Amino acid sequence: MASSKLARFLNPNRKFVVHFSTISRTSQILQRRFFSDVTQPSSIDPPPSPISPPPPPTFYESTNPSGGGDKRPPISSSLNESELLKFSSIAETWWDSQGPFKPLHVMNPTRLAFIRSTLCRHFRIDPCSARPFEGLKIIDVGCGGGILSEPLARMGATVTGVDAIEKNITIARIHAESDPVTSSIEYCCTTAEKLVEEQKKFDAVISLEVIEHVANPAEFCKSLGSLTVPNGATLISTINRSMRSYATAIVAAEYLLRWLPKGTHQWSSFLTPEELVLILNRASISVQEMAGFVYNPLTGRWALSDDIGVNFIAFGTKNSQ
Repeated sequence: MASSKLARFLNPNRKFVVHFSTISRTSQILQRRFFSDVTQPSSIDPPPSPISPPPPPTFYESTNPSGGGDKRPPISSSLNESELLKFSSIAETWWDSQGPFKPLHVMNPTRLAFIRSTLCRHFRIDPCSARPFEGLKIIDVGCGGGILSEPLARMGATVTGVDAIEKNITIARIHAESDPVTSSIEYCCTTAEKLVEEQKKFDAVISLEVIEHVANPAEFCKSLGSLTVPNGATLISTINRSMRSYATAIVAAEYLLRWLPKGTHQWSSFLTPEELVLILNRASISVQEMAGFVYNPLTGRWALSDDIGVNFIAFGTKNSQ
C-alpha cells in the first residue's frame, strides 16, 4: 500500500501528496476512502416542521467522475441555468458583508492565506513580499462580485475575473473602479469554455465555491486545466459530500442559522476529495496539497485544518506538455 499510491496529510504544511500511475489503479485507491469513512445514505429523515430541508439524495450517476453509467446527454457547457438564476437574484448583495454572501466574506482571509502560501511556494516567490503575485496572470473563474479578485490584484497579480452572470460583472466593475489598484482588473461576462476556445492561458487558475454549482464538474475542470499554462497552478475549493456537510452546510447554515438562502446548495452536487482529485487528474492537473476550512463559533473565524470533512480547498499543478 505504502509503496504504491500515497495520499496523506503532513503537518504543519497540510500537504496532500498524490502519486498516480494509472487511472484504474487510482480508482481502486480512491474507493478505499482515505478521507472519510462515512457511507452515503439512500435517504435521511427531514427535520421536523417548520425546518424542512430536503433529504440528501443518493449520489447520482451523472456526476460520477469515472463516467460510467452517465445517463445524461453530453453537453458542451458546464453552466447550470437554475443556479445562474438563483445567484442572479441576489447579485446586488455581493459587497454587503452582512448579506447572503457573509460566509464568503468571513472565509476570504483564510482562502487567501492558502492561495498565497501555495502560489508563493510553487512559483518560488518571497511570501513576505508586499506584492508577491507581481508578474503573475491569474484568472478568477466564477468571480461573482469580485471579493477574491480584488485582494489578488492588491497582491500584484494581473487579474481577470469572469462570471456567467452579467449582474455580477456589473457589480464587480463598479466596486473595483473605486480603487486605482483594483480598477486594473479585467472583468468579463463569459465562461471558462469560451475562454478555452479563445486559447487564453494563465499562470494560475482559481475557482472557489463554484464547482458545486455547475452542471458538469468534469467538463468544468477540463476547461480549467486548458486555461492553465504547463507547470501553472490550479486551485479549487468546494464542499465535501458527507453527512457532516449535509448537517452543517445545509441544515445548519441554510435552515437553522440562516447564513445562506434556503436552497443555496444541493447535497448531491457536492464532490468528495477523492472525486475531485480524479477529475482534476484527468484534466492534466496533479493535486499537490489539500486543506480544510473549519469554523470557530467562539471567534467567528475560519481556519485552515487537516479536516476536509466539510469545506476544503485543493491546489494542483498543470502537467508539463
